[in-house]
Amino acid sequence: MSLYDIPLRTLSGAETSLAEYKGKTVLVVNVASKCGLTPQYAELENLQKKYAARGFTVLGVPCNQFGGQEPGTTEEIEEFCSTTYGVTFPMLDKVEVNGDTRHPLYSELTLTPDAEGAAGDVQWNFEKFLLTSDGTIAGRFRPKTTPESAEIVEAIERQLQA
Repeated sequence: MSLYDIPLRTLSGAETSLAEYKGKTVLVVNVASKCGLTPQYAELENLQKKYAARGFTVLGVPCNQFGGQEPGTTEEIEEFCSTTYGVTFPMLDKVEVNGDTRHPLYSELTLTPDAEGAAGDVQWNFEKFLLTSDGTIAGRFRPKTTPESAEIVEAIERQLQA
């Protein structure tokens, strides 16, 4: 199954899929509003603004599996993101990224190893997966790797030049 074939739902409840982003480089990030890493939203938005015109987007995926740090309703999540961080990138509906009820998107994403060669469960909020313009997984970045780190920016730049 292609990542493009996996059914998704936007934060506002509309049916979608990654096929909507065909031809774009996408940074998929599981996000949370009440986490010590939540300030990464600001850097994610900076990446969105810097690279959107070149065929890039961040895709936020709320998840409440780590310390109950995304307890809000879809409306509360949307309001928090827009008023606190001015988020303009697309957001999906809240999902589970680990365990028996893991969303099919994350069943595929978590097969990808990080820079140290470790695949498997998402470690915490703000784990990042970089997708190429043809929907393959180009990289996995653990939660403490900040969005504007050299590692992620260089990976995005490589994909945008490919």
